[in-house]
Amino acid sequence: MNGQNEFSRRRILAGSGLAAGALAGLASPLAQAQDKKPRFRWRMQTHWPQGTWYYDAIFKKMAEEIKAATDGELEIEVHHPGSVVRTGDVLRAVQRGNLDSAFTWPAYWIGQIPVAGHLNGNLGTWDSHEEMHFFMYDMGALDVIREAYAERGVYQLGPYSAAGLAVFSKKPVKTVEDFKGFKIRSTGTPAKVFEKLGAAPVAISGEELYQGLQTGVVDGVHWGGVAAGWGMSFQEVTSYILRPNFLGHTNSEVIINMKKWNELGSDHKQILDSVLRATSINSSALFTYNDHKLMQSFVKDFKGQLVQMDPTVMQQVRKYSMEVVEEDAKRDPKYSGKVAGLLKEFMGLTGKM
Repeated sequence: MNGQNEFSRRRILAGSGLAAGALAGLASPLAQAQDKKPRFRWRMQTHWPQGTWYYDAIFKKMAEEIKAATDGELEIEVHHPGSVVRTGDVLRAVQRGNLDSAFTWPAYWIGQIPVAGHLNGNLGTWDSHEEMHFFMYDMGALDVIREAYAERGVYQLGPYSAAGLAVFSKKPVKTVEDFKGFKIRSTGTPAKVFEKLGAAPVAISGEELYQGLQTGVVDGVHWGGVAAGWGMSFQEVTSYILRPNFLGHTNSEVIINMKKWNELGSDHKQILDSVLRATSINSSALFTYNDHKLMQSFVKDFKGQLVQMDPTVMQQVRKYSMEVVEEDAKRDPKYSGKVAGLLKEFMGLTGKM
């Protein structure tokens, strides 16, 4: 793991540009990058609260790796939620240049960029990081999504893994009927699916989720997988984790002001792409590993229960998820419509539909 902070710019560019290429070159010491005066210094804000384990292990680590990989020429100044702008204003801030970039959650913008929901992932579709990756990069979904962001003066660098989508709950939800009136903190396309299930989605910012559970504003929440929710201390105020995950893999995103992106040379652009792909692989593995460990701790140390939902729940989730995809495609045929077509192809290819 220590060597991952020592990317070699030359070796990265010599590779194929895939994450493996980013991980293969381990020759340029971080110390050398620290000594160089940066040509570019960017402010990057995240939606992950400072103090969560993944803020340092994933967000700050990626910033360090970018600096090392560019030999100190591109420095990322990291910012926690609200430190520059409110989380809900991040897209506008990146568009206007108040922020140079953001490490954030696409679902926040689906009212402005409907296709952003596809970047997060649709419930009941991807089962793994590999499935997400080939859908985005090999089937061409990311190219379509980038076009939509570009219309707003924002470059969509790509996704990074947030692992699965797990629900921490105060109630033992097992059947479709149990979702009736269930108050769940949800955003983006998942909120639309939960609403079709009969639940009552509630929009709450990350900083307010713990209190929302504590006071009964919501009965359940999803914030990535188990390990992501654990970093928010949900295990302290819930008694159940619903199984299986509603989506095997979810994504966050890195977005960049288009003018800032265009200032970079092809070498820096390639490095950003490669480091992000490597970050996504590492993030997926780290979250998944901790998911398994922490579910054991939830049962043993917090006396919680892992509730195995009836198979009909996920059958309905998948059905409603594809209905939402169709509805969004009609509202936004230019971008969501194209990605919906690719998703249908993916579902058939993987035997899910």
